[in-house]
Amino acid sequence: MALALPEWTVLALLREEPRHGFAVAALTASDGALGRVWSVPRPMVYRALGRLEEAELITPLTVESGPGPQRTVYDLTDTGRASVDEWLHKPAEHVRQLRSHLLVKLALLHRRALDPADLLHAQRAVLARVVAATGTDRGDGFDAVLLAWRHTNASAALRFVDDLVAGATR
Repeated sequence: MALALPEWTVLALLREEPRHGFAVAALTASDGALGRVWSVPRPMVYRALGRLEEAELITPLTVESGPGPQRTVYDLTDTGRASVDEWLHKPAEHVRQLRSHLLVKLALLHRRALDPADLLHAQRAVLARVVAATGTDRGDGFDAVLLAWRHTNASAALRFVDDLVAGATR
């Protein structure tokens, strides 16, 4: 099953510790710890939990009762743990994904005090290929404009990643 960014985000937050959907939704709300990078609306969090359970990446651990509705606490399966740990180190394949995918992964790695160096080096390699591919023979007309746009964005993203790598090695 292919997972979307909201599902990966929910899975990664459950990797930190078992949680119920309301707690995940609070973290991914626009004013939450991750919401400032990528917000996931509460209904989408609950849909993600259902899909992740269906994919056997998470499992219900316990049900908390108290004031308000009962809340199911979820934990990751071994497959869920391995999947999210692998995903956290995969670079974004497209420059347009950097704002969401890369920043979310960096935030999630930071929350777990994990070194982002492998992710950053892999991201740098992807971006270097894009910069090289868009920096030559731009053609003319709108094709030239589009390639110039892609080249400029990829170059800026590459500088950003290089700055992060340099800062991580100081």
